[in-house]
Amino acid sequence: MSVLRLIYLALAIWGAVHPMYYFIQWFQDNTWDIMAMVDAWHANAASSGLVWDLTIAAVTLTVWIIAEVATRRNWTALIAIPATFCIGVSCGLPLYLFLRSAPVR
Repeated sequence: MSVLRLIYLALAIWGAVHPMYYFIQWFQDNTWDIMAMVDAWHANAASSGLVWDLTIAAVTLTVWIIAEVATRRNWTALIAIPATFCIGVSCGLPLYLFLRSAPVR
């Protein structure tokens, strides 16, 4: 495995673990209600702007993944879509780059 692929994999793992630490901490301190978390994301204009920035990035990444999977037929790469929306772009993007950079057989 190339160094670049290992970097992508490490970033995907970091992008999954680090945000989840804060999400779980928030749920434990508050409630396990996802809508309460969504309300917290929109507590002020700055956090709403960040939410929309990440949402647009997630949708763009999804369109890119679907377009590339349709061309390359790398069906495994579709796993990056739920990773993006369930965890975040910080996990989905490096995961997709890791899967995309696999050697062609």
